[in-house]
Amino acid sequence: MSAWHDLVTASLIGTERTVVPAVAIPGLPPLDDENGDPAAMLLDRAALLTAARRAGRHLDQAEPLPASEPDPRPAVSQAAARRLARMLGGDHPDLLAEWLRAVTTRGVRLPPQFLPVLLDLARRAGSKDPALVRLVAEAGGPRARWLAGLNPDWEPVLEETLGQDDVWRLGTASQRRAYLRALRARDPGAARELIADGWAAAGPDERLMFVSVLADGLSLADESLLEAALDDRTAFVRKMAADVLAALPGSAFSLRMAERAVRWLRMEHGEHGPRLMIVPPAGTDAAMRRDGITSDPGPGTSQARYIGLVLEIVARTPPWAWTRQFGLPPAKIVAMPAGDLGPSNPSLFTAWSRAALSQGDQEWMNALVNRALTGKPPLTQAELGALTRLIRQADPRLGAPDVLPRPGPEMLPALWHAIRTLRFRYEMLKELDT
Repeated sequence: MSAWHDLVTASLIGTERTVVPAVAIPGLPPLDDENGDPAAMLLDRAALLTAARRAGRHLDQAEPLPASEPDPRPAVSQAAARRLARMLGGDHPDLLAEWLRAVTTRGVRLPPQFLPVLLDLARRAGSKDPALVRLVAEAGGPRARWLAGLNPDWEPVLEETLGQDDVWRLGTASQRRAYLRALRARDPGAARELIADGWAAAGPDERLMFVSVLADGLSLADESLLEAALDDRTAFVRKMAADVLAALPGSAFSLRMAERAVRWLRMEHGEHGPRLMIVPPAGTDAAMRRDGITSDPGPGTSQARYIGLVLEIVARTPPWAWTRQFGLPPAKIVAMPAGDLGPSNPSLFTAWSRAALSQGDQEWMNALVNRALTGKPPLTQAELGALTRLIRQADPRLGAPDVLPRPGPEMLPALWHAIRTLRFRYEMLKELDT
């Protein structure tokens, strides 16, 4: 038992029933107070031992620590570093894993001053949350691994190092996904080449994984792969490819959608000012079906049968198309009445919101959120329902909540909180791109 524990035991038993243990403190002569009060002796020795433990001792020999491997990744922006500090301080801590994942996919470097805190979080997570341990290891990079090697408490991080040569050939589905994400963050061209080489032999689940990996760090260099995926033999792969292409500004897919949308959703000037009207399309064709337009109006020529079809196209149309088409700022467009969109139909508000989130259009997102928050004009019951669906159906990279209350005026505070969370996520990811 240590000298400190001996002193604690003696204090608990009482100095009248036991001998005060001797304490040897390096650098000091033996304590000579055998004729003093036992209780005072115990307190003196405890005080000296406390000071000695805090001070440590002179090193017999010191070796310089090994240097950390260089981390070639660029540092995150100052705004992103401040966002991390806020999350570690308790502001939306549930988004930390998403932030770390975004750091990894974007190939940027964590602020070094936060690594000890993150490593402590990984230590506490341990086997309860191995995904967080892996994220800290991936995002922390060489410096996190170097620190983990200096502290036995942080050793679990060392076990989560990715990039082994045999992971792609022999790893599990999750390991292969992690390998591909890390490669894409490090070398997007190599990741595209790996996807192109493996596409033909991959099963539908793996092809879906390929498309989902392309969604992170999306660029026009990925367009040809995604356009080819629109011809995939599996429906859910085609749909995922269409969703990802809809989030790619400047893509041919976005231009095709915009060309269709502006033909079928028009602004008309009436007695009470401008309003939006749907002009029914003649029907679907092979090109629309290839682009993932799956709504089937069914038989008949009623305009109501085509509203769902048109809104599906609007949701995949870049918002700038409406600003250019109508010559109005987003705030005026989203406040405009939509003449024939009845309360039983999906809301144009939802379609625009999905498009703004997908394209990351800050001006349109602000206009839609302010439209909801200010209630000018007030949201209808149908639009409240659309707002709830918007939050449920938001881009999964923004982490929309899975469960929300039924829409209704009394539920507005919960809905506004969810919207603000979405905005926090959007800003968080935007900061990592600057």
